[in-house]
Amino acid sequence: MEKLLKRNIKIIYALAFFHMFMLIVPVLVPFFQSKGLTLAEIFYLQAVYAATIVLLEAPSGYFADVMGRRMALVIGAVAHGLGYLVLNFADDFFGLMVFEIILGVAMSLMSGADLALLYDSEQALAREDQDHTPSVAHLGFFKSVAEGLGALLGGVLALWSFDLMILIQSLTAWMCLALSLLLIEPPLDPTDPSSVSTPGRRNVVSFREIWQHLTQGDPILRLVFIALPMYSLTSINVTWLVQPYWDSMGLSLAMFGVLWCVQSMTVAVANQCGFALEKKKGAVFALLVIGIMPMVGIFGMAWASGWIGIAMGFVLFFCRGLYQVILVNALNRRVPGRFRATVNSLNSLMFRLGFIATGPALGFVADHHGVSMALNLVGVGSALGFVLIMLPLIRAVKNLQSARQQSDVSPT
Repeated sequence: MEKLLKRNIKIIYALAFFHMFMLIVPVLVPFFQSKGLTLAEIFYLQAVYAATIVLLEAPSGYFADVMGRRMALVIGAVAHGLGYLVLNFADDFFGLMVFEIILGVAMSLMSGADLALLYDSEQALAREDQDHTPSVAHLGFFKSVAEGLGALLGGVLALWSFDLMILIQSLTAWMCLALSLLLIEPPLDPTDPSSVSTPGRRNVVSFREIWQHLTQGDPILRLVFIALPMYSLTSINVTWLVQPYWDSMGLSLAMFGVLWCVQSMTVAVANQCGFALEKKKGAVFALLVIGIMPMVGIFGMAWASGWIGIAMGFVLFFCRGLYQVILVNALNRRVPGRFRATVNSLNSLMFRLGFIATGPALGFVADHHGVSMALNLVGVGSALGFVLIMLPLIRAVKNLQSARQQSDVSPT
């Protein structure tokens, strides 16, 4: 069993790699525009994608907790392959909407289940440093490297042919299914008395218990649960603005691929630096960096021009790599394994709802008032989030550290 669990971790890394190996991403805006879509319509399509995930996120996470993470990943991988198959034949807004809906189904099933299965496998192996397990950092690293390499190849293929790029993308997408079939389901945590197995099911999960755990327990958990989708929303909004930002500078599609690759590699490096920063400088310092860097990067892009503006954007994506490790780990190690997939899905649900509310509006602003104005709005939102969410989270961490210090010095 130990050998299979160790293999599980490697397969999850490979699955994450091929899931994020998306040739289309760095040139998605020009590709959609080649189909006759405006920037506002592109953001609307992404809102449809997000809405699909919103409808399925919590049910799919619950499905993964009850019926097993492996089954959720297998079904999600089938949808992932079908989505890119459909993209080969999508020539108008309706066809692209069908593609986005199918891909949304895949994402809703896979996004929380892979991380939950990774933590379950680590827990079953009884790894020592559960608070700072490197697996979540490695998972983010492989995703970012895959996105970077896919971007580099996608940018080159886009110069040759969009159709060839989509064909290769649809073939590589099926690797997710092949890998998911090799996974095994880790055993339930024997130390958790509320993990209950029933015939034909993995677990019994109560939504009431999940709600109580999130709202009535650890204050750090509550704030992290809010902070994570907030920073994800900031990153994704800027991500959808960087391509028109580059296009306004007259850059070629090949350069789009190069820049997206560098951007993804920046995230990958930050993934590997996240735990080191937290261990060396402390959680409070790490949270301050995560809170301040997005504002520097976003306002830098909005106010600077040319390559300086592009370089400032990398600051935001370095921060993305940090919070993907530090905040994700802070959330998952405070959540019992029996409903970890559901909590991750609920967290993603909050992020998707935020994008539905803000994405189309930002697309409209970018179309009618320029990309810089849209970036400024995202920057203002990031500043408000720092004041309303990150500063209270930092205070909660300081209070916990003070309580631990008093406990250490108190007589026993």
